[in-house]
Amino acid sequence: MSFKTTKTDIINKEPFMTENTITTVKPFLTVHNAKKAIDFYVSCFGAVETKRFEMPDQKISSVIEIDKAEFYVGDQETHHENLSPELTSSSPVRIILQTKNADQLFEKAIRFGATQICPMTTEEDWRIGKLQDPFGHIWEIGYTL
Repeated sequence: MSFKTTKTDIINKEPFMTENTITTVKPFLTVHNAKKAIDFYVSCFGAVETKRFEMPDQKISSVIEIDKAEFYVGDQETHHENLSPELTSSSPVRIILQTKNADQLFEKAIRFGATQICPMTTEEDWRIGKLQDPFGHIWEIGYTL
């Protein structure tokens, strides 16, 4: 016996979301070398890779968590216009990592190859530093005072 789900089955079904489902926004960081990027995020930010999807040409797409905050990392796919900042030479999005360990994570990221844009500093109500990771993504790391 074979069970196949067709596009019609999915369209005609009730929505998968329930009243218990919450709305979230999760960034998807496209990079030139996802395996290397994941190693960087694990080493610097204590991230945990919770899922990995193998793709053709030894590319991957993964779900990563930092203190239960989920985001995605995947290799660029030029044929789908999923381009890394390295290829486009800029990243229009900044990632804000709010954590009580901001100073330690910032210093660790610099040691592992990130470029400091703005050092860790204390502003009126915020402790924050800004850096660019080796894959072209801009991170602001800090916490509210």
